Amino acid sequence: MAIAFLNGDFMPLEEARISPMDRGFLFGDGIYEVIPAHQGKAVGLQAHLQRLNDGLQAIGIANPMNIKQWESLVNELVGRNSTALEADYVGVYLHVSRGTVMTRAHGFPDDVPPTVFAYGFAIAAPPVPQAAGVKGLHVALSRDLRWERCHIKSTSLLGNVLHFQDGKAQGKQETILVNASDEVTEASSCNVFAVINGEIVTPPLDHQLLPGITRQLIIKSLARAGITVTERVVTKAELLAAQEVWLSSSSKEITPVLSIGDSPVADGTPGPVWQQAITIFNQHKYDL
Repeated sequence: MAIAFLNGDFMPLEEARISPMDRGFLFGDGIYEVIPAHQGKAVGLQAHLQRLNDGLQAIGIANPMNIKQWESLVNELVGRNSTALEADYVGVYLHVSRGTVMTRAHGFPDDVPPTVFAYGFAIAAPPVPQAAGVKGLHVALSRDLRWERCHIKSTSLLGNVLHFQDGKAQGKQETILVNASDEVTEASSCNVFAVINGEIVTPPLDHQLLPGITRQLIIKSLARAGITVTERVVTKAELLAAQEVWLSSSSKEITPVLSIGDSPVADGTPGPVWQQAITIFNQHKYDL
């Protein structure tokens, strides 16, 4: 049974209760993070907590905890859920909404304490470099129809959900998105990397995509090995002609894409640059 935290108290997840008048329920008015932990060790903890703080600032919610308090909460949930779920690999979901109100109104309420909710859940073991054992992804390709503040990790995820569901309806595991100029933005729940003419590239950060923590860790870990990731515009045509395509997220880490739509990526198997990248990432992900 998963263990949750709600407004200062730990409890079984099934016992957690939040008012329907919470603005997170009414408006999706909140910020969230998902932090992976492997065998008790959180990955990218400081970066996740910094992005949580940045997101709260961006939408005008006062951070209800300081960094040390968040660290303590995450580590406590990792420990409790590793035991309760008998899992070596655990994810921690953090959620801060603007809080519970008496009347539904669009304007921000005054003097309402934020709602803090978190819980742990079992996640799959991360990919390993041996290509034969990797379950790569088959993805769809779609025009990006979401809002223009995708850099904020808001709990308002309906646009992402609809894109993911569109891919799922096609028998795919994800959907890569392109904007009106046929430039790659991100996938519905992942960042995108490609190997083009031997160069590792990823779309630059702006309002069109989330500044993924795993994306950040990949770039930093490869830099330690003397490998440059170029952040630049990637076109739809380049993506479809790429030698390799990867998706990155806290749960997928770096996972190769085997096909986009009906077309294989190169020969349809995980490539050698991915194998090198995941090996280097695994060497450094706990100390970045």
